[in-house]
Amino acid sequence: MAKPTYKELLDAGAHMGHMKRKWNPKMLPYIFMERKGIHIIDLNRTSEYLDRAATAIKQVAKSGRKVMFVATKKQAKEPVAGLAREVNMPHVTERWLGGMMTNFSTIKRSVKKMNNIDKMLADEGVTSITKKERLTLTRERNKLEKVLGGVANLNRLPAAIFVVDTVHEHIAIKEARKLGIKIFGIVDTNSDPTLIDFPIPANDDAAKSINIITSYITEVIKEGMSERRKENEASKKEAVA
Repeated sequence: MAKPTYKELLDAGAHMGHMKRKWNPKMLPYIFMERKGIHIIDLNRTSEYLDRAATAIKQVAKSGRKVMFVATKKQAKEPVAGLAREVNMPHVTERWLGGMMTNFSTIKRSVKKMNNIDKMLADEGVTSITKKERLTLTRERNKLEKVLGGVANLNRLPAAIFVVDTVHEHIAIKEARKLGIKIFGIVDTNSDPTLIDFPIPANDDAAKSINIITSYITEVIKEGMSERRKENEASKKEAVA
């Protein structure tokens, strides 16, 4: 996927901000104008900052490290989860558990518990479990899967997070900042862009706007991963030679 053009961003509604009374003054450099009480985002700035974010996140992917996608808003969760799976990246799209990164060891224990339940349920030779106990375990497993399924394969903290709606996901932002994890995020006119390492000014409410930006970021991650594979293959050939 090529970088979204100005027209494509416009058609996706990426320029539509919040009502003026809800704005964050720190977003002033990214606002083009006000129309009927609504702030209009400068799409030239969106394009510029999308370039910056893409360059940086590509390097993260090329290094072999993980980028965690965070989007628990109703209109963002399903498309973002799907895009994260495309690049085998961790994602949180149901609910952010407090301490998901700052108390990562506890999260890993919960994931281990989920995996142990899977083994128990899959082992047909286990006869000590009653039907009622099996039903209880299945319910518990499904509950854990819903919240932790997207991070089940995450063995260590991600190098970066990509966030849709930095106001809504303020707890994730706070944890990432505390741990020094790079933050990429779509920032609307009610956001504080100074909390984000690589802000992308755009509408974070419209599904089309979220999708066009997240899709591009995903493609850039794919490119980084592909370049890493090629470099590794070249290194192996040199070693053999």
